[in-house]
Amino acid sequence: MIKPIVHDPTALTQTAVPAKPTDLAVVTDLLDTLQAHSADCVGMAANMIGVNKQIIVVQMGPFAMAMLNPVILKHTGAYATNEGCLSLTGERPTTRHHQITVKFWDRHFKPQQQTFNDFTAEIIQHEIDHCAGILI
Repeated sequence: MIKPIVHDPTALTQTAVPAKPTDLAVVTDLLDTLQAHSADCVGMAANMIGVNKQIIVVQMGPFAMAMLNPVILKHTGAYATNEGCLSLTGERPTTRHHQITVKFWDRHFKPQQQTFNDFTAEIIQHEIDHCAGILI
C-alpha cells in the first residue's frame, strides 16, 4: 500500500529498531511507495513512511531490493557529494564511500552479504543513515 511520506525531522531522527519477520508487510508498503515516487526517489527507509524499523528499499535499475537490518561491514573510497531526500527539501552536502559491503536480511528473512559500488552504494548509505536517525 502506498503510504504518505513523513517530513517531520523529529520523527526522522529517531533511531530505528531491528526488523522482525512479522514486519514483512512494511517491505511491501515501502516498495509500493517507492514505485509511486519513482520519478524523484531511488531509495526509502521505513521511517520515511512512519515505521521506525531498520528496513530500507533501494532501486537498482529496473529492480528494487529490500534490506532488513542492514549493517555496513566495510567501506572504501570516501568522496564528497550532494544529496536530496524525499522527506526534506533541497540538497545537502555529505560524505559517502564508493564501495561498501553490507550484511542484511532479504525480504524472505534470509541472511545476505553483498558488495555495492558507486551510486547504488550511495543510496544504501543514505537509507542506512535514515535507520540511524541521521539526516543529510
